[in-house]
Amino acid sequence: MTGEPILDRDARARIVEAVRRAEAATSGEIVVLVAARAGTYRSAPLLFALACGLLAPWPLILLTPWSAVSIALAQACIVLAALAAGLHPRARMGLVPRAIRRARAHEAARREFCSRGLSRTPDRTGVLIYLARAEGHAEIVADAGVAARVPAAAWEAAIAALLAALRRGEMEAGLVAAVERVGAILAAELPDRDGGLDLLPNRVIVVD
Repeated sequence: MTGEPILDRDARARIVEAVRRAEAATSGEIVVLVAARAGTYRSAPLLFALACGLLAPWPLILLTPWSAVSIALAQACIVLAALAAGLHPRARMGLVPRAIRRARAHEAARREFCSRGLSRTPDRTGVLIYLARAEGHAEIVADAGVAARVPAAAWEAAIAALLAALRRGEMEAGLVAAVERVGAILAAELPDRDGGLDLLPNRVIVVD
């Protein structure tokens, strides 16, 4: 991904500081991960172009006196134009049904939770705050030690506020607020008993 970074160095530092403050009152471990997108959806432009190619000839056959050769050329041009439009990331995302985008982001959140080592803390107290920017999807994944004390519904307000901030273009503020909300819930259910032992690095993971 080119252009401006998802989060600049100062923004990451402020989020890290929010994580440090939140973890000071809980035995839970918070990790923030922001992905540019959860999937590439390479098949979406191909399917769109195929649909355009199949549908395009019919109105030309019915409404124009064009020859078969002219219609075939027009069909080829429409397919190429559809493929070209699908190359733009935002246009490609628009071709993917929302349910598929959400499912892909959900799978990515679970995969990142495991691959980043959040399931390896001794008391299973890792919590991942996951945000897929392109899909507009946020999720909080908690390990078994947290899930046993905190119902999944408890995270809904934090997720809703984070997504609202993302829509306003205030991703950093939304992530800081999400960390604070998650930290407050963890402090109430899993207060710190080990003197502030930090088992996972306090850094913002950004996946371009």
